[in-house]
Amino acid sequence: MKELQTIEETLKYLQFDNWEQSPPGLARSRALLALLGDPQKKLKFVHIAGTNGKGSTAAMLASVLQSAGYRTGLYTSPHLLRFHERMRVNGREIDDESLIALTNTVRNAAAQMQEMPTGFEIMTAIAFLYFVQERCGIVSLEVGLGGRMDSTNVIPAPEVCVVANIGLEHTAILGDTVEKIAAEKCGIIKRGAHAVLFRQSEGVENVAREKCAQEGVPLTITAPEKLERISSSLDGQVFRYRGRGPFHLRLLGEYQLLNALTVIDVCSALRARGWDRLTDGAIDEGLSAAQWPGRLELLRRHPDFIVDGAHNPQCVDALMDSLAALYGGKKLIFLTGVLRDKDWQQMLRRALPLAKAFVVITPPSARALDENELAAWLTAQGVQAVPAAGPGDGVRRALALADGDDAICSWGSLYFTGEVRRALTEQ
Repeated sequence: MKELQTIEETLKYLQFDNWEQSPPGLARSRALLALLGDPQKKLKFVHIAGTNGKGSTAAMLASVLQSAGYRTGLYTSPHLLRFHERMRVNGREIDDESLIALTNTVRNAAAQMQEMPTGFEIMTAIAFLYFVQERCGIVSLEVGLGGRMDSTNVIPAPEVCVVANIGLEHTAILGDTVEKIAAEKCGIIKRGAHAVLFRQSEGVENVAREKCAQEGVPLTITAPEKLERISSSLDGQVFRYRGRGPFHLRLLGEYQLLNALTVIDVCSALRARGWDRLTDGAIDEGLSAAQWPGRLELLRRHPDFIVDGAHNPQCVDALMDSLAALYGGKKLIFLTGVLRDKDWQQMLRRALPLAKAFVVITPPSARALDENELAAWLTAQGVQAVPAAGPGDGVRRALALADGDDAICSWGSLYFTGEVRRALTEQ
């Protein structure tokens, strides 16, 4: 088999995705990693599952761990602008040379297997090898899909298992109730770890408590009633939690504030396990420095231009609550596109009360709702709707509608958000 020589060849190879044709399970990942010397057994982890907020939580935690002086790996998916974002050490993306070499190593191992690993299983193996190569002291590891059967769940008991906010997603795979989905997410909880759960419904909390009792794992549930909000603006948020702080968070939105509580509770659990550099000062420094592009990210002022990856009703609810808190009674210009098989009417009805106008595009998907059909539906709801030919045209039309004191918010898939970010930099 010819070795991959260039980054273009490597990225093309990594684009394949055969998971829908592959039976779920960890056997392929275990076999692949065994051929590679089980790199996951040479690392320490915080393992993070959930529906909404797991990526933000992983990124904030990595920033805090780095601020505390630990050499920290961060594994997240999907990427916003380029593949390299998925694997970072101390905030720096994997370099081309390492990605090419490690992909060849994993590709050669996969060729020895009877059953081909999925694309995500191969990516995860590359990440583990990279974090070992870079001598990471700890890795903030985001689950790809679900938890129990996700390829990241081949790791030994992590330092802390984290379950972020849970909603209905991938119901054909994970289950049709939040409790069934919670059981899959809580499948990452292993004996020997500590568990931290984002405070949510009683049903989800009961699932987590039962799993922790089975595994003999101590459980911390975040306590939003012990959150003291000091200030919130487009410059960031200041707060106290459990009588500690003040802490400064650059990320915007109520949901990011609640995710930060999860991070602080994870740090307390880690500190109890001997990670004693995680002082309140390190936590504040890390939260102040944390960045998570594409999530309620303010890219421009006058007019304000915010991008967010909200793509399901739960995410849109959180986004609209955050926008209402930031802008009060001001109406916004929204730039978005939807998929026909999603609950798009529910998402858009949630946005209507905050909308001055919509600019709509057709996402690049066979499942996309045409921009003209979407514009007609919005017009029938009594709001101005302008069709656009794509993200770049959408950005131009949204800016043309806006006065200097207006605010524009683009929301949709992370792929769409990445395209909007790119188009905005070219304006």
